[in-house]
Amino acid sequence: MHLLLHANATNNLQIFKLSKPILISLHSFIKFQSQEKRMAKLWSPAAFRVLLTICCVPQIMPHSHVSAEEYYIRQPPRSVIQTPNKRSESDPQQVHISLAAKDYIRVSWITDDKEAESVVEYGKLPGRYNTVATGEHTSYQFFFYKSGKIHHVKIGPLEPATTYYYRCGGRGPEFSFKMPPANFPIEFAIVGDLGQTEWTNSTLDHVGSKDYDVFLLPGDLSYADFQQPLWDSFGRLVEPYASSRPWMVTEGNHEIESIPIILPHAFKAYNARWLMPYEESGSSSNLYYSFDIAGAHIIMLGSYTDFDEDSAQYKWLKADLAKINRKKTPWIFVLLHAPWYNTNTAHQGEGESMRNSMEELLYNARVDVVFAGHVHAYERFTRIYDNKADPCGPIYITIGDGGNREGLALEFKEPKSPLSIFQESSFGHARLKILDETRAHWSWYRNNDSDAVIADEFWLESLSTSKQCWGITDGQESSSSSSVTKDEL
Repeated sequence: MHLLLHANATNNLQIFKLSKPILISLHSFIKFQSQEKRMAKLWSPAAFRVLLTICCVPQIMPHSHVSAEEYYIRQPPRSVIQTPNKRSESDPQQVHISLAAKDYIRVSWITDDKEAESVVEYGKLPGRYNTVATGEHTSYQFFFYKSGKIHHVKIGPLEPATTYYYRCGGRGPEFSFKMPPANFPIEFAIVGDLGQTEWTNSTLDHVGSKDYDVFLLPGDLSYADFQQPLWDSFGRLVEPYASSRPWMVTEGNHEIESIPIILPHAFKAYNARWLMPYEESGSSSNLYYSFDIAGAHIIMLGSYTDFDEDSAQYKWLKADLAKINRKKTPWIFVLLHAPWYNTNTAHQGEGESMRNSMEELLYNARVDVVFAGHVHAYERFTRIYDNKADPCGPIYITIGDGGNREGLALEFKEPKSPLSIFQESSFGHARLKILDETRAHWSWYRNNDSDAVIADEFWLESLSTSKQCWGITDGQESSSSSSVTKDEL
């Protein structure tokens, strides 16, 4: 919750509490007016008061006094970076790639030219394109903003661990990417709550300084928050990285971009721009999907769409987990935005409803690790099930520290929970290197301006090889668990 000071007709100050999504909406709307002069001319003060009344009055509660202890303090963030377009209207911009079906890549980009073709030429040698693929295109309107032509083209089949050179729309610069390997080892770069600030630049520089195969992002990409030009700026900022390695993302709260009555349909920009392989994985929504890569099964869940037992997402997840063959894919990783376990004072309990609905499914499937964002800090837990340490539960890791404009969540609860192994409020990124069917190495790098410093690392073993765990199902507690299993958050 946050505070809003409101001067009434008699110039007395009244204090209200606003929910964070509404505060973000108002802040972004006001900021949008100051940044876009032509939009400001179209929106009068009276129009803004109407918007405030519609979206906020039902959620405002009078509050005579508020304790400072209720609000967490964040370190001041660095400046937002706006990346301009330096290419022609017909040239591709905001190019990024993602994994589609097995041995396929989806290439996505935007052109200001509405007549540009949705084609990709590609080959194994620079400047020599022996294959052409045609795809689809879309666009959207958001208030008075109209997007460019958004292109999505699936190319393949492609050979693993092979570099391909490609060009979008028959013109513009040449790009290249390396297909991930078909077998171990494979390495993931993992960053949440990325944004587009000077801290983001530092994080991306550190990520790009060392090779990896796939980039995973558990929500909160651009922090556009209704300011649609910031989606374009974000796409241009990440293009050097997202055009050369597959970026697999899921949505966060900053992708919602809806206002009751006025903008009832959420995720309009996110779904149009960042198309993920949901249809290929049997999902009915771009907000949750899965994919296989090397010997790992990756599940991307949606924290901001229905997840109860009657929901489409729950039924899809249950069916998806049932299909996994742990001999072919011995590792299972899950990414979502709002953490299920969290000892930071920020965003307490926001993932609890989803945890209550879905945790048992992940536990019975012996998921190895669950990654989350949302909390702007880094935290690693032991293996957990139902708020207790359990050797057969997933490791939970919060990595919402990519470089967002809101700053860091600096305060953790005291006393420290025995389930929380490592905590730090710093920007950074992580790497997960899977060596083989049983072993993987995790390392978290703290941003130290010009250097990325390893602050936390450990080795983990896949639960697929645990004889102890595969004898336990349906939420039963391990009989050989240590006394630590009784420690709760």
